Formats: sequence, C-alpha cells, structure tokens
Amino acid sequence: MTDPDQRLEQTIMRLLEQRADTSSICPSDVARAAHEGDDDGWRDLMEPVRRAAWRLAAAGEVEVTQAGRPVKESEARGPLRIRRARR
Repeated sequence: MTDPDQRLEQTIMRLLEQRADTSSICPSDVARAAHEGDDDGWRDLMEPVRRAAWRLAAAGEVEVTQAGRPVKESEARGPLRIRRARR
C-alpha cells in the first residue's frame, strides 16, 4: 500500500471519529478533506477513496452502504456511504 492510500484510509477514519457513532460519510467528504488545493482536483480522488473504503471494509473497520444497508463491493452500483462497522 502506498502513502496516499494510507492517507485516504486515515482520512476516512478521522472523519468518522468526528461524527456520531451512527453517522456515515460520503466518499466526496473524504476526497475534499484529503485534497490539497482550492480547485476541483478532489474529484480525481473519488475512485481512490472508494478503493480505500473497500480495503477498510475488508478489514472490518467500516461498512460501505447504499440506502442505509451494507453492500458488497461486487453488488455496489451508484452512490455509496461509509460508516463505522457495526459490531
């Protein structure tokens, strides 16, 4: 894993820690937080953020959801949300 990948994973976890246990975040929240600059370059981070979320989901750290329900990577189509793993 590269440093940018780790940075995105850390950003996901940091944003989740700043919210209520039941809250979720949008991948665009992560991309904007990780992007350094005032332009729309954060959009280039959207796919790397999704990949980081799937890695964290595989590790049991987060759940990736659609319509409030956990979804598997192979089933996911469209907008996603990320939340802490429910244990």
